[in-house]
Amino acid sequence: MNAIHKILIANRGEIAVRIIRTTKKLGITSVAVYSQADSDSLHVTMADEAWCIGEIELSETYLNIPKIIAVAKQTGCDAIHPGYGFLAENPLFVTACIEAGIIFIGPRPEAMRIMGNKIEARAFVKKINIPMTEGVTGSKEELEKRAHLIGFPVLLKAAAGGGGKGMCIVYKETELAEAIEATSRQANAYFGDETVYIEKFIEEPRHIEVQILGDNFGNVIHLFERECSIQRRYQKIIEESPSPTLTPAVREKMGAAAVAIGKAIGYNNAGTIEFLVDHDLNFYFLVMNTRIQVEHPVTEMVTGIDLIEEQIYIAAGNTLRLQPEDLHQSGHAIECRIYAEDPANNFQPSPGRMTFYKEPDVPGIRIDTGVTAGTEIKSSFDPMICKLVVWGKDRHDARLAMLLALEDYIIHGINTNITYLVKLLQSEAFISNTITTKFCDEHTAALASHIMGEKNAIPAHVPMIGYLMYTLKRNLKTTPECCEKPNLWEAIGYWRNQMSIRMQFEEEEITVKVPGYSEARYVFEIRGIRYHASPLSFSPNRIDFTIDHHNYFAWISENGENQAYVSTGGHIFRLRRHDILAESVFASGFDTHGRDSNHVTSPMHGKVIPADH
Repeated sequence: MNAIHKILIANRGEIAVRIIRTTKKLGITSVAVYSQADSDSLHVTMADEAWCIGEIELSETYLNIPKIIAVAKQTGCDAIHPGYGFLAENPLFVTACIEAGIIFIGPRPEAMRIMGNKIEARAFVKKINIPMTEGVTGSKEELEKRAHLIGFPVLLKAAAGGGGKGMCIVYKETELAEAIEATSRQANAYFGDETVYIEKFIEEPRHIEVQILGDNFGNVIHLFERECSIQRRYQKIIEESPSPTLTPAVREKMGAAAVAIGKAIGYNNAGTIEFLVDHDLNFYFLVMNTRIQVEHPVTEMVTGIDLIEEQIYIAAGNTLRLQPEDLHQSGHAIECRIYAEDPANNFQPSPGRMTFYKEPDVPGIRIDTGVTAGTEIKSSFDPMICKLVVWGKDRHDARLAMLLALEDYIIHGINTNITYLVKLLQSEAFISNTITTKFCDEHTAALASHIMGEKNAIPAHVPMIGYLMYTLKRNLKTTPECCEKPNLWEAIGYWRNQMSIRMQFEEEEITVKVPGYSEARYVFEIRGIRYHASPLSFSPNRIDFTIDHHNYFAWISENGENQAYVSTGGHIFRLRRHDILAESVFASGFDTHGRDSNHVTSPMHGKVIPADH
């Protein structure tokens, strides 16, 4: 058996970490490359070696072919794995690897060139009689003249496009000319090629793709399908396998079509054939991705096959060791992509530093991520935090497992789509599988409204009391394990008969009175109503407590500006105690360098004198 001994990973984030995990399993040495902005990233610390190749510009780092090849040669790598994105589907990169005598873990450049251009790909697939939607190619003028031949609505696409960019649905002929110009500009900006083409737009489509593997000896197999119909801005956010839509007969036909494409093009590694499926289960070739897919874990979960391992095995020059009769789908897997974004604001990215990061403590799940608790989500990269994957004996069990995992996934400090995903999975459309690729476009406003209504229904006193007891209890003498930033007044003790604490709850200013408290029992007065509360247990970032004999728990974190985030009831609330100085305010504070809790410092020299002096 041919073997690879050292691999450079020309990528970052979760896919780089994913590849490193397989290299460790196989005993292969891994080399990471990184930009200075990624110096604290997980893939850098996990790799056996890590080399900085620039500051932050992609052209100087993850897209710089000469630098990456130079590091691979300098470190003695016999192969490069590109992951997905960046240079993964760049035939020039493949050629550079070949010329440098380095194995590229992926297909031949010829397959990339053909499938990387959507017009060429359609022409190639048409020759082997694979079903596809009607289309029109040519100059902008020709597109305008001939679009009516296939009928509206039509879909404009960038010929060199991918990732959902450079696409536009046109419903009326009068809108076509302007749409062609806009899409061409976008295509040129993203891909350096303004060529666009038109294909028939399928109403209410499903997006279903087939995973294939090919070797260097003409053998090609498929590892079944993944359904990826839940998308926002043409990018997938939920994937599952097997597809709940296909019949066994259609599944077999789609698999055979995917293998036929792979064999016709001489495909020699992992790849994916994507199809659109209409409501009558007619399927149409959409695109081929000549790389490992983001959503490959769902295939791994139902087949038990490590696709990265197979990629490495094939690239080393071995024949396929998997036969179709050995493969089957077992159970059901669902993947949710966790993004730093705000679904209520058109899914705008939400970069920043997390104040708290807790992965689900649920058995049987898989988390593919490139972040840790201290990672900053940077605006210069894709805002995906992780891929959360679950397995169940059927779709119903997998959906319930995913809900449990999402509800136990706590991230503070940035916006995420976690709550949105929960509501999506709870929707009747998902449960009954009446979804299409337009689901997010049609239902996000209603889901966001439902989320906000559910959050507003949680009584404000619950997160407020949880936060107050957590911070009041955070006393050096009583609970040192919770003492992250004890404030001055807690350390010396309140001397008033009754505490009155001014707080900000979301956008509202509220004063909370504390007419009575002890270590085990508190009385809070909020908006004229008294609540009797008791803490049950404390741990870092968590409090379990009762209010008037009802049980609650909350996850709590704070940033340097004294902004607190409290998760309770499945929602996150923003709070602030105005009686605690933020870390960024230097008017007073503990001498943390000397760890002297009895020493108060001032930023200016001065003298304390009696008030009546």
